[in-house]
Amino acid sequence: MTRSRRSEQTADTRQALVSAARRRFAEQGFAATGTEEIVADAQVTRGALYHHFRDKAQLFRTVMEQVATEVAEKLVAGELARDAELPSDAWTQLRSGFQSLLDISTADSDFQRIVLIDGPAVLGGEAWDELVERHGYRLLSEWLERAMTEKSIAPVPVAPLTRLVAALLSEASIYTAGAADPDTARVEVGIVLDRLVRGLSLGSDDLSDQSSVSADGSPPRVC
Repeated sequence: MTRSRRSEQTADTRQALVSAARRRFAEQGFAATGTEEIVADAQVTRGALYHHFRDKAQLFRTVMEQVATEVAEKLVAGELARDAELPSDAWTQLRSGFQSLLDISTADSDFQRIVLIDGPAVLGGEAWDELVERHGYRLLSEWLERAMTEKSIAPVPVAPLTRLVAALLSEASIYTAGAADPDTARVEVGIVLDRLVRGLSLGSDDLSDQSSVSADGSPPRVC
């Protein structure tokens, strides 16, 4: 067997394990998923699993990284597509993106279960913060800086603002995903989130403006 063929088989085995684990983690959760189920679904040996991953937790982290990356890319692509149809400023795009994140937290079962519900418990606080920083801080910081440059929001230090807004979004998403009634939680959290972030706005974005709430009680799309 050639080296390139061995490398290809190794990559295929790893991907089979990640795909099988993702299905199980999304359906059953981390705690209820056994490694024997994962290797059976992937049609590989237990030895192959431990060749690629130290333990189930490391495999889970790899799966969670994959899901988080997909969601981050989806959010950016969605805002860019909306901006292409109806150009808007950075702050409008951000507020729309915040609401899109809540939509994903409610509708995307992989993101909901793997990243938001099991993620903090399995990884622990420090590793969870690291994941959020890697997948969200840079883009969020860039967009906030653009909003300040465009004079849409108050000029405040970007680094602490980014961390605080990221924490707010993280908690809003976790709350929505873990609620007994996620759809109701989505509407309620959307209202509160938009009210809070509008406090950064400059100009005519008056917090007392009741038109910011639509007929069904949810914040309007701002794009």
